[in-house]
Amino acid sequence: MDHIPCLKAWAASLGGITYPLLSDFWPHGRVAKKYGVLRPDGFTERAIFVLDKKGVIQYIDIHEISDQPDNEVLFAVLKQVDPSAAKVYAAIEKADAEFELPHGGVVMYCTPWCSDCRNARAWLKEHRISYTEVDISINPKAARQVREWANGNETTPTFDIDGTILVDFDAKKLADLLII
Repeated sequence: MDHIPCLKAWAASLGGITYPLLSDFWPHGRVAKKYGVLRPDGFTERAIFVLDKKGVIQYIDIHEISDQPDNEVLFAVLKQVDPSAAKVYAAIEKADAEFELPHGGVVMYCTPWCSDCRNARAWLKEHRISYTEVDISINPKAARQVREWANGNETTPTFDIDGTILVDFDAKKLADLLII
């Protein structure tokens, strides 16, 4: 159901996958309805269907709309469906393993499209607090770290303030931690 720019952002967050992605935005939900994931309210669950080059469904992953799929599982499926792409995903995984997450000071783990992340950025700017931003949508290691801190959820923003973790944006708690 996502529109094309959203799908492009998602593909970029996966390291730039080059598989064709279907936007079922218009006509609204035609494919989702055929695949059984269109709800009566006109929305869908978060659904990923991987089809091979012959159009045969090789993988189905359906979550509540608020749940994030596990990209590592998706990479494994894509490698299995298209072994020639395995080198690309191996390079992404190697870069991920070598990346060190920042420590010390204020580190905000976020995504570009999250409204709470935008509010947190504005709040930090307003209070003249410097911080390091880590985009979990393009950094699988950071996404795993956030899931560990947030009981399996990819909750953004999540803050690491000199080793103290604050999951989600709460201005009062953030101010207390930063002694404002």
